[in-house]
Amino acid sequence: MLNKLYDKTKENFLKNLRFIITLILLTIIFTIQFPYTIDAPGGYINVTDRIELDNDYESDGSFNMAYVAEITATIPTLFYAWLNPKWDISKNEDILMENDTIEDLLFRNKLALQEANNNAIMVAYDKAGYDYTINSEKYYVAYIDENAKTNLKVGDLITSIDDISINSKQEIQEIIEEKNVGDKITFKVKNEEKEYEKYANIIQIEGAKKIGVAIYEILDLETTPTINIKNDESESGPSGGLMTSLAIYNALIQEDLTGGHKIVGTGTIERDGTVGSIGGVKYKLLGAIKNKAKVFIIPNGENYEEAMQLKKDNNYNIEIVGVSSFDDAIKFLKEYNARK
Repeated sequence: MLNKLYDKTKENFLKNLRFIITLILLTIIFTIQFPYTIDAPGGYINVTDRIELDNDYESDGSFNMAYVAEITATIPTLFYAWLNPKWDISKNEDILMENDTIEDLLFRNKLALQEANNNAIMVAYDKAGYDYTINSEKYYVAYIDENAKTNLKVGDLITSIDDISINSKQEIQEIIEEKNVGDKITFKVKNEEKEYEKYANIIQIEGAKKIGVAIYEILDLETTPTINIKNDESESGPSGGLMTSLAIYNALIQEDLTGGHKIVGTGTIERDGTVGSIGGVKYKLLGAIKNKAKVFIIPNGENYEEAMQLKKDNNYNIEIVGVSSFDDAIKFLKEYNARK
């Protein structure tokens, strides 16, 4: 009986061996990941729908954040990217800064998104004449330069510097400026619920006194009216700041700045309303064109010049406008709506 069962099992296994091997190979081909990043034309996200306000005004159009599609590097995607001139392959090590890891990059980009949302809220509320209160500030170490002389780590939450409580990033810079190159600064930090005392020596970078550490400021804001910005878990980075600020502002005022149009763009936003440059211009512009956007707002400077060159080289049918500030974007939108 056992021999018959064994023979039958062996027979079935041999009959299905080709299928089993094929299944294993396909699983390997489609699931094994390689240390590369594939960038491709993305699309845009309707930011207007993500803004929840107690008294938001209805908009006939929308503000949309352009994004880059980042695709997992597997054998099929790498092969397709190699064939497709609109897809680009980069080694992970090439997109990282010196003395950085993928985990550090992901952490920093999450912080950058939070900081961008806070800046967008403050810029929009200031412009619309509404109130907000900063209840607390948190200062996180987001990057350590390879030349830094410190035992700080990415993820450290700074609670004091030289036993002085910190209330702004400007205060951190002022403490550094008061020191001499080679002086040591003492930090008290928290990381994973534990407290540590750490240090950083003042160094000179491009003629300026630094500690070789990038610090992100995360605020706890209380606003009137109350606001909530919904972001997907997978989202990160600061490049949606400008469009988020425009969407918030549009929800606070009676005038509809969209003019009923689908407004697409990209750019960081600082607390003073300055618009900063972004990466992935080609992919964001291609994503906007693929989705039939009529207007594309982008930071002035190299970003704008690159976008205009792409438009010229490929005869893209899209209006591209460069802005340097939040006010520039508002001015353009009013002019754009007046001629439509």
